[in-house]
Amino acid sequence: MEARTLTITVQPDWQAALRSAGKAAQSETYQGETLNFESADVFLGRLTALRWSLLRQIMRLGEVPIRELARQIDRDVRRVHDDVVVLTELGLIERTASGGVLCPFVDLHFRKAG
Repeated sequence: MEARTLTITVQPDWQAALRSAGKAAQSETYQGETLNFESADVFLGRLTALRWSLLRQIMRLGEVPIRELARQIDRDVRRVHDDVVVLTELGLIERTASGGVLCPFVDLHFRKAG
């Protein structure tokens, strides 16, 4: 399986971002995946500093149960769970069959589109 990468963009024109992602998806070779936010405010509202830290920890640990993740970062399990829900909704992490979480991406990139 090919290593997955993710580019996070800030592009107010969501339709242009969608067209760009569609073109990449039609390529014969894997072009990586894109997560677009319409503004920096929306980006920072969803991917807070604590969530970013949590994501980095998950990338470092690999597949990890939520309780162990909370223990590793010395945070309340319920708050970690809430952040895991948001990161899962964004597609940055995935739940595993065993009940843990993991980040399927080997690399994350940030860029301002436009």
